Amino acid sequence: MANTSLREKIDALRKELNQYNYEYYVLAQPSISDFDFDQKLKTLEKLENENPELFDPNSPTQKVGGEITKKFKVVTHTWPMLSLNNTYNEQELKDFDTRVRKAIGDQVEYVCELKFDGLSISIRYEYGKMTRAVTRGNGVQGDDVTANVRTIRSIPQQLKGDKFPDFFEIRGEIFMHRAAFLRLNDDRRERGEQTFANPRNFAAGTIKLQDSSEVSKRPLDCFLYFLYADNREKLFKTHSESLKALQNWGFHTSKHTSVCQNMDEVWEFIEYWEKNRSSLSFDIDGIVIKVNNYIQQDDLGFTAKSPRWAISYKYKAEEVYTVLNEVTYQVGRTGAVTPVANLEPILLAGTTVKRATLHNANEIERLNLHEQDTVLIEKGGEIIPKIISVDTEKRKKNAKPVIYPSSCPECGTTLIREAGEAIYFCPNDRYCIPQILGRLQHFVSKGAMDINGIGNETIVTLYHAGLVKKISDLYTLKEHTKELSGIERLGEKSIQNMLRGVEKSKEKPFERILFGLGIRHIGSTVAQKIANHFETIEKLSKASIEELMGIHEIGERIADSLVNYFGDDEHLNEIEKLKALGLRFETVKTQTEILGDQLNGKTFLISGVFETISRNELKEQIEKHGGKMLSSISSKLNYLVAGDNMGPSKLAKAEKLNIDIISYEQLLKMIIK
Repeated sequence: MANTSLREKIDALRKELNQYNYEYYVLAQPSISDFDFDQKLKTLEKLENENPELFDPNSPTQKVGGEITKKFKVVTHTWPMLSLNNTYNEQELKDFDTRVRKAIGDQVEYVCELKFDGLSISIRYEYGKMTRAVTRGNGVQGDDVTANVRTIRSIPQQLKGDKFPDFFEIRGEIFMHRAAFLRLNDDRRERGEQTFANPRNFAAGTIKLQDSSEVSKRPLDCFLYFLYADNREKLFKTHSESLKALQNWGFHTSKHTSVCQNMDEVWEFIEYWEKNRSSLSFDIDGIVIKVNNYIQQDDLGFTAKSPRWAISYKYKAEEVYTVLNEVTYQVGRTGAVTPVANLEPILLAGTTVKRATLHNANEIERLNLHEQDTVLIEKGGEIIPKIISVDTEKRKKNAKPVIYPSSCPECGTTLIREAGEAIYFCPNDRYCIPQILGRLQHFVSKGAMDINGIGNETIVTLYHAGLVKKISDLYTLKEHTKELSGIERLGEKSIQNMLRGVEKSKEKPFERILFGLGIRHIGSTVAQKIANHFETIEKLSKASIEELMGIHEIGERIADSLVNYFGDDEHLNEIEKLKALGLRFETVKTQTEILGDQLNGKTFLISGVFETISRNELKEQIEKHGGKMLSSISSKLNYLVAGDNMGPSKLAKAEKLNIDIISYEQLLKMIIK
C-alpha cells in the first residue's frame, strides 16, 4: 500500500500539471516549456504505474486516452438539451424581445454570445471532478462519450478553487480551430488520405470515435458557456455572474460576450461580429441571445423543443449559382411529399452539392421555378442546401414551369392537404411502399426502439422477402428462421443478432414505443410528455381533443393527429398485437412517487426564489401530493406559489385573473392538513 508521502507527491504533481494545462490551453499563457512538461508527465505516469492503487481517472496522464468503446451508452440528461429557435433578421429579434417583455416586464437585460459551430456537449462534475460527458442526442438522451472528452486538454478534469456546487452540469461546444483543421487536412492530403469537409464535421466525427487514444491525437478545443445546478438561483442571480465563476473554476469560456440593456445594443453586437468573424481562429454561424436573469429564465420557461428565454441569430450562409436539372419528389414515412431539386454539381461551403430541398408546393410557387432555371443556393448551417432565388434573366425561352403533382409519385393516390399545412401528403399509408418502409425504418431506429442488427437496408430486404409488412411482423421473425436463412447476405450470426435485438427491444419504455409508432407530428419529446401524462395506451387511445390539448404545449394539430390515429381500427389492432407480443404500453412508476392526494385536482405554478428549498424540489413535492404543474399563468391555474424576486408582470397577471397567490409555508399547510 502506498505511503502518505508518496500519495502527497503524486497529488502535488497532478495539481501542478493541471495548472500548466490550464495556463496553456485556457489562458494561452504557458509558464513551462513543452519538454519540461513532458518530463513531469512521464514522472507522474511512472509513479502511477508503480502504484496502481492510487489510480485516478481525472489524472493528467489519462488525457492521452486508450479506452476502446464498442457501443456508446445512452444517458438521460438531468436537464434536457433543447435546441434554440433561429432568427434571421432584426424584426424577428424585436418580436422575440416583445414576447419576453410581455411575459416578464420591461426590466430585462440580455447576454450576447458567439454561436460556435461545433458539437454540443453536457459535462457533469461531482465534488469538483468530471464524472460524465454526454452528447446532445435527441435532447432528452445522448451518448456517453466521457472517455473521449477526457482527452480534450482545455476541459478541466479537476476544478480550481472550492466555491462550486457539489453536483452540476455544464454545457459547451466542442470545436476545432481553423488553422489546426487546415494543417490536419494538409497532412492527410500528403499521405493520400481523404480530407475532411469542415471543422464542425471533423469535431463531431472525432467525438464518436471508438478509440479514445485516436481522439487524443486530434486537436480539439471546447468553450463552456452554461451552468445547470439545483438552487442555481441562490448561487448566482444572472447568467453573466455564472460565466465569471466558470472562469475562476478553470473552465475555458469565450471572452467575446456582452451584457446588453436593449435590442439596439444586441443588434450592434450582431453587426460587429458579422463583419469581424473572420478575425476569429474558429468558425461561428451566428449569435446567441439569452435573458440574463435566472429567475426571469425560469418564469419564461420552455416549449417542447426550445427555451423561451433564448434565441439564435443566424448569419447569412454562403451562396452560389448553379443550374436546376430536374425536380423529383420523395414520399416520407408519414406520407409527406417533399420536392427535391437535382442540381448541376457545384462546390459550396467545402462540399459538392448535387441536391437541394424545396420544402413544399408553396416554395415552388414562391420561386416561380421553371425547368433548367439558374438558381441561387445556400447551405443553411452548412448542412442542408436550399434554393433561395432564381435568376429569371437567364431563364431559357419556352421553359416549362415546375408543377407540383396532384397524385402520389409512388402509388398514384390523390394527394391531400390538411388545413393550415404547407405540405401535401399521401393518405394511402397502408399500401404506399415508401411509407411502409419509412415507418418500419423509423421504428427500429436508434431514437425509437434501437433494434440492434436491423438497419434501413435490412428492413428493405425483409419487406421485399415478404417477411415484414408491419411493425408486429418484426416480433414474429423468430418463426421464420428458415426463410431468413435463405436470404442472400444474411448469415447465421446476423440472423441471431437480429432476433436478439428484436427480443431486447421489448424492454423499451412506453414513450419510446409511442414515438416509434411514427404518428404524424409526434416527436420524441412530445411522446414522452404524453406517455407521462396518460400512463397507459388505453387512456391515451380514448382521450378527446380537449383532453389532449389540456396538456401543456400540446396544440390542436398534435391532438387531431392522435385522435385520428387511434380512431383507426387497424392501428388499434396492431397495438393489441404488439401488447400480446410483450411490448410495454404503460409507464412504470416507482412506489415512492405518490406520497399523498392532498393536492389532487389542483394546478400550481412556481415563481421566484425560496430560502429553504429549490424550485425543482418544490415541484416534486407538489406532484408527489397529487398536484399538477403548469408553466404559465392562465384561467386554468389555481395557485401561484410565490418566492422572493418574483417578476412584477407575473404577479400583476395573477392578480388580474384572481388567482390565489400563496407562500411555500402556506403550501406546506395544505399538504400537512
